[in-house]
Amino acid sequence: MARALGNALGYAYISTGDMYRAVTLYFIENQVDINDRAAVLEALKHIHLHFVADENGNRIHLNGRDVSEEIRKMHVAELVSPVAVISEVRREMVRQQQLIGQQKGVVMDGRDIGTVVFPDAELKIFLTAEVDVRAQRRFDELTAKGLHVDFDEVKNNLAERDHIDSTRADSPLRKADDAIVIDNTNLNHEQQLELALDLVRERA
Repeated sequence: MARALGNALGYAYISTGDMYRAVTLYFIENQVDINDRAAVLEALKHIHLHFVADENGNRIHLNGRDVSEEIRKMHVAELVSPVAVISEVRREMVRQQQLIGQQKGVVMDGRDIGTVVFPDAELKIFLTAEVDVRAQRRFDELTAKGLHVDFDEVKNNLAERDHIDSTRADSPLRKADDAIVIDNTNLNHEQQLELALDLVRERA
């Protein structure tokens, strides 16, 4: 929905989750011990992320390499929350996200955008859905890409990430007081986009 909203408005779309996934992929490929603060800090110096727009939207590049597909795989998904909970990682990603948003004209998608990254954003949408529906959507997304995954594994991964992200000490997942909730459990793509566009027309 965030990507579609960005396209409809002619705004840049930034998935901050992709940024954390790319960091996680770098840590996996370079065998960075996430419990070693010095190793994490050193690794962050060598991680350069940027987004490149094409006909399918923004694709994330890690040190010049397109990793948009690789970061969706389960071995990355299973580690992304433990990486994202690291304060040094969060602070560096927040710094980069705030730089991206300085020029405005951005739809930014993530779990702490309205509370930490842009507490003064013109519009905050807190998007939610029942966990079984979210798991089915993710399962369908992964299988459509030819990945062989187990539904229960996908569902358990989502639930575990929700728990870790909601209970972490540094910028936890929570709804901003002034965010508008959209429950899209029973909404299709067009319906949720129209709701979001109505909110933009009212607020921005």
